[in-house]
Amino acid sequence: MTTKTPIATLGIDLGKNSCSLAGMDASGTVVLRRRMTREGLIKFSAALPACVVAMEACCGAHYLGRTFEGQGHTVRLTLSKRGRTTGASSGSSRSSTRPAGNAWR
Repeated sequence: MTTKTPIATLGIDLGKNSCSLAGMDASGTVVLRRRMTREGLIKFSAALPACVVAMEACCGAHYLGRTFEGQGHTVRLTLSKRGRTTGASSGSSRSSTRPAGNAWR
């Protein structure tokens, strides 16, 4: 891992071939931005200390959510927003930190 600041929330935007990550510290500052495959994402998250993992709800998110929970992370799935194409990983991170916002589970 290349960041010295511990990641409190990891926002993930899932795609067909690659996933975008945005890691935020406890104060909400983005400390990590990466793009990787799903297989790389699973390996990367296994090396992280327990944190909140936020993803937009879709069929692939449920499988990955169970995988991340098995690694000790807390998973939050957010409701999808139609038409949003940029900044989805950061948006998932931010919405998961709100009290009731649009995060569920």
